[in-house]
Amino acid sequence: MAKSIVGIDIGADAIRAVEVADVDRPEPTILRFAEIAVPAGATKHGEVLEANTVAGALRALWALGKFRSKDVVLGMGNQRVLSRDLTVPRAPLAQIRESLPFQVQDMLPVPVGDAILDFYPTDETESESGPVIRGLLIAAVKDSVLANVRAVQFAGLNPVGVDLIPFALTRVLAPRIGGSGTVAIVDCGANTTSVVMATDGVPKFVRIIPTGGADITKAIAGRLEIGTDEAEAVKRHFGMAGQPRTPDDLRAVAATRESVGEIAQSIRNTVNYFANTHEDEHVHGLVLTGGGAALPGFQEALHALTGLPVSYGDPFVSSRTGRGISPEALRERGSAISVAWSLAVGSRAA
Repeated sequence: MAKSIVGIDIGADAIRAVEVADVDRPEPTILRFAEIAVPAGATKHGEVLEANTVAGALRALWALGKFRSKDVVLGMGNQRVLSRDLTVPRAPLAQIRESLPFQVQDMLPVPVGDAILDFYPTDETESESGPVIRGLLIAAVKDSVLANVRAVQFAGLNPVGVDLIPFALTRVLAPRIGGSGTVAIVDCGANTTSVVMATDGVPKFVRIIPTGGADITKAIAGRLEIGTDEAEAVKRHFGMAGQPRTPDDLRAVAATRESVGEIAQSIRNTVNYFANTHEDEHVHGLVLTGGGAALPGFQEALHALTGLPVSYGDPFVSSRTGRGISPEALRERGSAISVAWSLAVGSRAA
């Protein structure tokens, strides 16, 4: 692996990248980061639709951020990626992965030949038929992954790994929450909200909810008949805890509470499902990350709905910053670049 590597987060309206050195050390160093808008329609929920357009944006991003490494790690984390519990006879991991196409045909919504499969082991135990390994089957629609890979290759970059975004975030948050038992790590993105149930930092269950902060913005825009930029500003100003003074304020807060309520309900249902199917693993709390987690009142709403402690996770707790990156800049942009950072740091395991 090169001395430095770049994590790329391809979003619906922007592409963010973070270059990191010494990813194998306890405190990797953030060398540089940058963000660039992507033309409308070129991507959807993190999937590249127009490879040449995205390649052009990536070339512009490299010039803007002055990135030096061309080795990159991509992330996948939309509805085209699924996770399922899977228990298999104990065997070397390479052998298990080779056997996946023959074992999981009935578990997938697409033909096996149209999917990229992986297995993430979580623990070993004994069954009536002998020793088994329990873990998570990860399946991604092949065309979705290859479209993103082609875009980076068209930009002259070298994709060295593709990682599941919830796993990448869990890896960087694990040092902060390790030893805390089972917690729900909730990443509040623009288009999706991912929930990883992790025990002492080890992912045990993953669910990707197909709604996020952008859906709240659209709800406000529709209710008030305003543009999305203005609706985004209204959302951030009021959140769920603002004090409305006008009829428009009331409508904005009502739209926010309804949309956030649906997302929070999905998070609670995910936590409850895990708790009901893993009775020996008590859920101790929720850890929030991502841009949507900063919405005023969101933390309190989740606590009220779940009855569990809710805290904020810091993906940068074990990071160092290079020259030219101030602590203030990292605090200001931290929520936006956390996925790209996590992908770069997690490249050693991707």
